[in-house]
Amino acid sequence: MRCVQLYRWQIPMDAGVVLRERRLKTRDGLVVRLTEGEREGWGEISPLPGFSLETLEMAQHAAIDWLQAWRQGSALPLPALPSVAFGLSCALAELADELPQAADYRAAPLCTGDPDDLVLRLADMPGEKVAKVKVGLYEAVRDGMVVNLLLEAIPDLHLRLDANRAWTPLKAQQFARYVNPDYRSRIAFLEEPCKTRDDSRAFARETGIAIAWDESLRDADFAFVAEPGVKAVVIKPTLTGSLEKVKAQVAAAHQLGLTAVISSSIESSLGLTQLARIAAWLTPDTIPGLDTLNLMQAQLLRCWPGSELPCLDSTMLEPLL
Repeated sequence: MRCVQLYRWQIPMDAGVVLRERRLKTRDGLVVRLTEGEREGWGEISPLPGFSLETLEMAQHAAIDWLQAWRQGSALPLPALPSVAFGLSCALAELADELPQAADYRAAPLCTGDPDDLVLRLADMPGEKVAKVKVGLYEAVRDGMVVNLLLEAIPDLHLRLDANRAWTPLKAQQFARYVNPDYRSRIAFLEEPCKTRDDSRAFARETGIAIAWDESLRDADFAFVAEPGVKAVVIKPTLTGSLEKVKAQVAAAHQLGLTAVISSSIESSLGLTQLARIAAWLTPDTIPGLDTLNLMQAQLLRCWPGSELPCLDSTMLEPLL
């Protein structure tokens, strides 16, 4: 016998979280639980404001329609909305015992503000030192100075940078001008420096700084091809779609010799622990980009190892189904 449960949740965010010039005060989403006999599977559906095309209300309606049909025994295709397809596919994969339990809880520490804080965190980081810095939030010159400072202070550090298409070609060049050419090879990649792919390609050619595609993966005209200066793709499953689509993108990237990084869309700890399992499964040699739990004030259902944040259980959530 099939049973479904759907819950709505809301977790307060730290005050400083800004996404595309809007402050994110809470992270809101849905949790689905599928049961069939003795088996169960959980999934998270949490569209990211400013990035997902669908709203939470759209996702909720699509999820309810699919869940009601599944409960009656129908084998409907997954909804087209990426966050819904991803959450439901994770629940189905857990139900069928197809999502491996092994998880990669390593995280590239995320620096959104004080670089001194990142230096302290990296000092205690064993093995390969990889960190991520959001750029494009402040002046490009300041970003260049901060990146240069970090690379100078920690000689074995490799940085992943993310500009979210924030820069004009001029601003991108202003950034590069303040990064010592001797350090540029330790920039593992810079995600989407400019507003267009052609401008980002030109930036890579002119500066020698490797770039990565992120938002471009969701453009209708994007194709996986090997290009000079392009080193990686950053895959955000909540924005991508089903597990099958995530697997296909990872395989396409690896076939071209590109690094594929599984990355967070600020999911709850439930979603993050599933992403850690997906990363261990599909990209075992690459540190995932999952260091976003510290932006939230609580965990949800499943705890991230070592986190001291309180954890909400299902009795503290709003039941919808």
